[in-house]
Amino acid sequence: MKFGLTSEQESMIDHVRALLDDVCSMEYAGRCDATQTPPREAFNALARNGWLGLIAPEEYGGVGGTPTDLALLLEETGNHFEELGLWLFRNFTYGCYAVLKHGTEEQKQRIVPGVVKGELSFAFALTEPDSGSDAAALKTRAVADGDHFVINGRKQFTSGMDIADYVLLALRTSDLGKKQLGISTFIVDTKLPGIEVRRIPILGQHAIGTTEVTYTDVRVPRTAVLGQLDKGWAICEDTLRYERLCLSATRIGAARRAFEFALDYAKTRHQFGKPIGSFQVTQHKFADMKVMLDTSQTLIHRYAWLMENGKAERADTAVIKYYIAESYKTISDMCLQILGGYGYCMEYPMQRFFRDSRLATIGGGTSEIQKNIIAATLGL
Repeated sequence: MKFGLTSEQESMIDHVRALLDDVCSMEYAGRCDATQTPPREAFNALARNGWLGLIAPEEYGGVGGTPTDLALLLEETGNHFEELGLWLFRNFTYGCYAVLKHGTEEQKQRIVPGVVKGELSFAFALTEPDSGSDAAALKTRAVADGDHFVINGRKQFTSGMDIADYVLLALRTSDLGKKQLGISTFIVDTKLPGIEVRRIPILGQHAIGTTEVTYTDVRVPRTAVLGQLDKGWAICEDTLRYERLCLSATRIGAARRAFEFALDYAKTRHQFGKPIGSFQVTQHKFADMKVMLDTSQTLIHRYAWLMENGKAERADTAVIKYYIAESYKTISDMCLQILGGYGYCMEYPMQRFFRDSRLATIGGGTSEIQKNIIAATLGL
């Protein structure tokens, strides 16, 4: 495993950083958050410059990048605006990776080029009102009806459904005893009749909605099934492993921006006749955060390398999700504390990092569940 970046990767970071400095300033991110407006201008700029095709093969309009390339792109994107990075992650994970690995050639040709061009966006729906951490206990059902399936049920906390053209939907198609069996994944057009979307007011991540979605007699063709019928749980698990890389890279980018903002503040804010950064109690906070940031970045690049070499195990996935989520939450809290009263003001961006980071240890698998997984892999 090599820790250095290639010249192509360094050039990519420089290009993306310069582009986002121009189209996705901290002020722009703040306006998107305050007005609950998706960062479409920044998203479109990345699409025009070809970055949405990073992981897709050339035959589908992409450049065939690696997981390491993707982590670098999302870390830089998250450093400018976490929600922009999350928009990209959903497209990369569900619109590209899942379709390319598990889809038919027809599905690949129909979907991936549109995702690469920024013309199509994706959401993922697994969680339900009665199945959060116990995700395989889902009840939303798809019943065969000739050449179609009819979907009925409700999904909870579906992020990005308000801007999605398609949703990767995990549904119960059979009752085969063990709850992980009889689950299938479907690629569903979000504009179909019978789909009702309600935006849920939440603490953070206001630019793109978190939604409750009700499906009432929604008819989809059999060609909407992704992978094999009744074997979708393996696709969900595989996709979630890829999600961990994307989420972690995006979040540590956001954590680094909060750290940089607080560091600049500590160097210029004076109390008792000198910068607050000169006090040891403040210095120790920054030292702790520096360790967390560097450790997180090393974990991300190690995990990307493991994925590239087919060596990523369940424990590796849980470790990266747990550590980086907890680090992001801790760093945003410490940075807000350093800013004092100004950190608590809505006029300053630190409150946004604080609000956004709180979801990190809950969404996509709680920290408690990650600890359970790690302990289980140790034979406990």
